Amino acid sequence: MNRTYVDVECICLVNGTIVPKKVIWRDGRSWDIVRVIHSCTSIGGEFDGIRYTVLIGNSEKQIYLTKGRWYVEETGREEAS
Repeated sequence: MNRTYVDVECICLVNGTIVPKKVIWRDGRSWDIVRVIHSCTSIGGEFDGIRYTVLIGNSEKQIYLTKGRWYVEETGREEAS
């Protein structure tokens, strides 16, 4: 799978928790994140950084934060659509 780096608007809480709020695709389209369902780090090395499972519209999507950069994994179609 290919990584596509995206912009993400997020807030950082006082306790250091990062909460993503919007994904902005490379062509300028954007999607509001309705809710963060889950976040985790990889134990077995299957991905880098922190994986966030988020709700965009009615669809669950995964976005990743690693070394201060956000990305999605493309599977032949745009993940955030």
